[in-house]
Amino acid sequence: MEKSKEKEFEEKIEKKVESWADSCGKGKKSKKDHFNGGVGGAIYGLGFIGAAIYYIGHADSFWVGVLGFLKALVWPTFVVYHLLEFLYK
Repeated sequence: MEKSKEKEFEEKIEKKVESWADSCGKGKKSKKDHFNGGVGGAIYGLGFIGAAIYYIGHADSFWVGVLGFLKALVWPTFVVYHLLEFLYK
């Protein structure tokens, strides 16, 4: 008798979880589940190439060129920093 109550309780919980997941849109795969971030990736990629060319082109030595490559990886950080610095002067 006790096992049937446990089984019934588990089934109720499973139904509640399924209905909650369906209401959140996570129960079934749909086109809404896919995110297309291609434009942002393209902008970052072009910015990376431009920053790498700029920093490496202005490098006086190999290690300054390596540092320029590393700076090119995080170029959005520099853009945001200088933009905020400009806005709050």
